[in-house]
Amino acid sequence: MPQQFNHGYALLIGVGESRYSRLSLPVTVNDTQAIYAALIDPELCAYPDNNDHIRVLNNKEATRDNILEGLQWLQESAKADPEATIFVYYSGHGLLNKEDNRYYLLQHDIKLTKLAASALSAEVFTEALRQIPAERLLVVIDSCHAAGMATSKDPEEIIREVEKVDIELADEFEDFQRVSPSKGFVEQLKQGKGRVVFTSSRGEEKSWIHPDGLYSIYTNHFLEALQGAANKPGDTEVKVSNLMNHLSKAVPESVRKFYQKEQTPNFDMATEDFVIAKLKGGKGFKGWQE
Repeated sequence: MPQQFNHGYALLIGVGESRYSRLSLPVTVNDTQAIYAALIDPELCAYPDNNDHIRVLNNKEATRDNILEGLQWLQESAKADPEATIFVYYSGHGLLNKEDNRYYLLQHDIKLTKLAASALSAEVFTEALRQIPAERLLVVIDSCHAAGMATSKDPEEIIREVEKVDIELADEFEDFQRVSPSKGFVEQLKQGKGRVVFTSSRGEEKSWIHPDGLYSIYTNHFLEALQGAANKPGDTEVKVSNLMNHLSKAVPESVRKFYQKEQTPNFDMATEDFVIAKLKGGKGFKGWQE
């Protein structure tokens, strides 16, 4: 009989449709919905399927206030459950202010005329995470998506569309740069006990969509890892190290295969390895002795 991952709590954020259409990323909603489905599947990750353990903010729900409210909920959950394992997943755009080197996550309700004031700054996001007293906390940020890539399934066409949109966005956001989370941001995120930070790419690398258009390549392989792609016979749980081992190999290989580009997942771990989900509902893979 499947076992539940009773101490698991997750907040999944997919910005999806932005107020500003050029920044809309429908694939991010596909990503969060797929991860949600895997987490609550009793035959996979086995998180309890209720609002006390997992919440999803997509499209219009992915506002600044709602994200901060979700992080507040995780803080309260961790206080009530000393054994809590916290998982925060953000999929959307991120921008670096060239003038002051501050990083911002672009939630649904940004205001273009007041971008820095309306976006979710790294400082505010980090401080909210710091208030979560869990000893096991995984933050995944997929925030350098190749824009404009959902109109074709041909890699060459996708690249041309991405380059076109990049030029347009660079003109409109001349004071900002679309990059992966800065080193300073990641360093802030991992401050505290039990923190692990994953980012889908490094520097100016893009996070590419799978040519089938369903998910980002990063999420596609993240889902594989949750299903045991890097586990061994006898394992009954998926650990952070299992995710790292699979993503570090599979993501660069797929991006090179489809796009002849580089995408290098980044991992910062300031704690010992820990379990993030059940494997096959706790049944895992049969051991060699069986």
